[in-house]
Amino acid sequence: MAPSEQQGVAGLAREVEEFVASGGWDQPPQLFALVPTAALLDEQPELAGQLDPSAPLTPVAQEALPDGDLGEALAQIAWPDLVLGCALAQEIIVLPPDAEAELPVVPETDAERLRQAAADHPRRTEARLVAAVLRDGAGACVMRLRGAGQPSGPGDVPVDEIIENPELAPNLLEALKATLLP
Repeated sequence: MAPSEQQGVAGLAREVEEFVASGGWDQPPQLFALVPTAALLDEQPELAGQLDPSAPLTPVAQEALPDGDLGEALAQIAWPDLVLGCALAQEIIVLPPDAEAELPVVPETDAERLRQAAADHPRRTEARLVAAVLRDGAGACVMRLRGAGQPSGPGDVPVDEIIENPELAPNLLEALKATLLP
């Protein structure tokens, strides 16, 4: 994949994360179609003042995903040809690598119990993960760690830390790519 394609999808992932972050925390997963800006402006010219006409793609928020298993919801999605990619924003719990040994051993079928144990873990960090993919295979991930950064001065509250790396969620990227298959 060309570096410009990777930078383009990374920029879209950052744009989606910033949009979702503007709504604060404690939000459900949100799905976005990545559509050609020119086609969007042709279809809805009233958006001209809100969109950057030089941007090749624009994220378009979709209807709320159904409650329940995210993987099952994604497996039901098929995009029209006009959609050249998609992005998903979801809040997750991140644990330090050595904390896995502190979690209870539960059957794989009891994923909810494991999620709850991670949520209750004293060293957990709340995070928002955005994964974005294009039909051509380019993918990117952005994660905002809630309050994980160092405060800028005494008495300041911790700031969010942003991490960008396409390897943050390879399984999620693959699941999103599958929604784009014919």
